[in-house]
Amino acid sequence: MQTFSRHDLTDLFRSLAERMAAEQSYLAELDGEIGDADHGVAMAGGFAAAARALGEAGGADQTLAQGLTLAASSLHNAVGATTGPLYASALLRAASALGAETQVPLSRLPEVIVAMAEGIAARGQGKPGDKTMVDAWAPAAHAARAGLQAGQPATEVLAAAARAADGAQATRAMMASRGRAARLGPRSVGHLDPGAVSAAALLDSLAHWARRRAEGSRP
Repeated sequence: MQTFSRHDLTDLFRSLAERMAAEQSYLAELDGEIGDADHGVAMAGGFAAAARALGEAGGADQTLAQGLTLAASSLHNAVGATTGPLYASALLRAASALGAETQVPLSRLPEVIVAMAEGIAARGQGKPGDKTMVDAWAPAAHAARAGLQAGQPATEVLAAAARAADGAQATRAMMASRGRAARLGPRSVGHLDPGAVSAAALLDSLAHWARRRAEGSRP
């Protein structure tokens, strides 16, 4: 049985941090169109801080929940505005979902997507169609739930969730009703939501990480 351990959690966050660093300029460009252009810096800095904290902690004596809690606090401390609290809430919800285990079957990774989506929705009170990161997380969570119920392999479920998160592209046609972009009203139509785009990138990175892990290579 393939497992997901505290060491794997550090590896995963390093992959997520690398992806956010690679997307930083693009996210800043998107955010500059309807926001204050800081989303790329926030996501890259926040996930880098979380990955660094997990690596420095080592984690030999930590449960997955403790690791996720550490990641949440590190990300929250590094990121201001709304992004930090939203992702901190998401990671804390994921910590509760995995519980006091030092490792879990890899097949439980889709539960993390569901938990994170629930944490974001609960903290931000957002819903699909608001032109926010929920427009990526909600369809991803729906796909993850469906895959879990069908008993599909984790890698297939995560890949389906990542494809569903491409719903971020639909935010171009939406008018923002929450956040800074909402002040633009109809002028927000025609622009992608950077939070949804970064969420889709995170989910894509998670799916690729899990595929490599399942194939037996360290990501």
